[in-house]
Amino acid sequence: MKVVPVRDAVGMVLCHDITRIVPGESKGPAFRKGHVIRDEDLPVLRDLGKENIFVFELDPGWIHENEAARRIARAAVGQGIHRGEPVEGKVDLVASGPGLLKIDLEGLKRINSLGDVILATLHTHQPVTEGCKLAGTRIIPLVTEESRVEEVEGICRDHDPVLQVLPFAAYRVGLVTTGTEVYSGRIRDGFGPVIRRKFAELGSAVFRQEFVSDDVEMTVKAIRGLLDDGAQMITVTGGMSVDPDDRTPASIRAAGGREMVYGAPVLPGAMFLLAAIDGVPVLGLPGCVMYHRRSIFDLVVPRILAGETVTREDIAALGHGGLCRVCTDCRYPACGFGKGGMAV
Repeated sequence: MKVVPVRDAVGMVLCHDITRIVPGESKGPAFRKGHVIRDEDLPVLRDLGKENIFVFELDPGWIHENEAARRIARAAVGQGIHRGEPVEGKVDLVASGPGLLKIDLEGLKRINSLGDVILATLHTHQPVTEGCKLAGTRIIPLVTEESRVEEVEGICRDHDPVLQVLPFAAYRVGLVTTGTEVYSGRIRDGFGPVIRRKFAELGSAVFRQEFVSDDVEMTVKAIRGLLDDGAQMITVTGGMSVDPDDRTPASIRAAGGREMVYGAPVLPGAMFLLAAIDGVPVLGLPGCVMYHRRSIFDLVVPRILAGETVTREDIAALGHGGLCRVCTDCRYPACGFGKGGMAV
């Protein structure tokens, strides 16, 4: 620490708070400890009666917290993320658009194991909106050796990127609604509006909805027709329980469904089915998707729209955190639903 004239202090690091007092109105810091003095700060400092100030004198090979945070943020982030400017040594990372937050957990752990450096994030594999705060990074001391920041940058090159937001693709979605009671007009379809709204929230659209009875041949024909018309994803609603009239899993298999996963450790959503036909994802959605605000749909579909391949292991991992508390005031994704499985 040394004393320097204000006129010579540009680029130096303030090592104490400087208080501004407005009589009868306020008292607080005009500049905080650690602030890097700029040209435009000089008249303000003189207005506060400062002609000389205490500053840090950084030795060669050392770096201030603001520059360290800038470099860590720059190295760690990939697409879809905006880097803020340092505020009291911390840089916030914010989503620049909607998408799926994707974090390399091994890279994140390596960074936070170094000491002196932190990178705190939201959970991976969750949908985010533009402006959502995703992470924050800083160093713990006011200054650190530059070699420590270079270690972080090396880790980030090994795990490029540590954080990114994968944009949602706009899928053409085909919807097959099963059930003789709906097909015959005895009851009104409640599934269609829900599914259309959910896909619209994610930037996709249902281009056609087919109604079929509890008949395997009719359901297979509807699925194949949607595929022929360019469906990029197909959701089949209803008919997913163990009731003898519920034939959706058998119909998806008969239509050519492969790599089928039937049953998910998620409530609501246990009777969920995930398959693929000619590379097109086909989802069997149980009735709970229609009745509950959040369900297995919200854990799986965003990942598919972001270009991820959801595997049997991914589905199995959702059991940890797979119980929705069905809160009266739903706060998803700002809650624990599905978060345990997001480490996979």
